[in-house]
Amino acid sequence: MRHVSVIVVAAGEGKRFGSAKQFALLRGRPLLDWCLEKFTAHPDVEEIVLVLPDEKSKAAYRGRSEKITAVVTGGPKRQDSVRKGLEALDPDRSDVVLVHDGVRPLVSRALISRIIEETRRKKAVIPAVPVEDTIKEAVSGQVVRTLDRERLCRAQTPQGFLYSILRKALRKASEEGTIGTDEAALVERIGVKVAVVAGEPGNIKVTTARDLKIAEAWLDA
Repeated sequence: MRHVSVIVVAAGEGKRFGSAKQFALLRGRPLLDWCLEKFTAHPDVEEIVLVLPDEKSKAAYRGRSEKITAVVTGGPKRQDSVRKGLEALDPDRSDVVLVHDGVRPLVSRALISRIIEETRRKKAVIPAVPVEDTIKEAVSGQVVRTLDRERLCRAQTPQGFLYSILRKALRKASEEGTIGTDEAALVERIGVKVAVVAGEPGNIKVTTARDLKIAEAWLDA
């Protein structure tokens, strides 16, 4: 059985949101707390590294759970924060590593289990949901082409990777100055195929105040 570690990335400043959105309240609890609850309660998760923006926020989460083995300060870019989280893991113990957005509060236990299982089998996995709208590629205000939505999907987290693969991808990105919008993009760059499994429509990423209301609606669904 492979050791499962989770890096929860919650180091953003929330410039579009107006404040650090990982601490915004959903039914009286910070979004980040909803995330942590799901991972600490999962029987296959053995350790969690939490990546936060500053010392003040770190102090509030130290000792929150025995599974939270480290709380570290994030970097200027998302992948810098993930790298710092990865560095806090024991390379001799870590095998399967899940990376999750600290502002996806409604991740389910079933989805976490699915990602862990498929990462053990396929080495690199993301959850995704189908694109329902027609997608146009536009340049300078004009449509260049219509993309085949049957081949498109919206990536979610947690994304799962073998420790060695994620470490190699982050190292190469750092050496080359490459910026990826998610970890899977960096893993793709080192030639590793990333598998896709079914995500969940309710596993939304909260980026605006409106998204909080959507999350509330999903809780009632």
